[in-house]
Amino acid sequence: MKKQASDMGRRQLLKALAVGSAAGAVATVSGQAMAASPSEEPVMAKGDGYQETDHVRSYYASLKD
Repeated sequence: MKKQASDMGRRQLLKALAVGSAAGAVATVSGQAMAASPSEEPVMAKGDGYQETDHVRSYYASLKD
């Protein structure tokens, strides 16, 4: 069985290797940067939180009727 010669010349092969290596490095670095970035949590307003006041109780009472 005969071996088929590659159609790529030496220069084209070296260019393809360089581009492939660069693309792999960019993908690796960007993947690591995405994993290392902290996820932003929504900022909660500083307050006392939920408080059941008279008008809230009257609203709840209106729903029961």
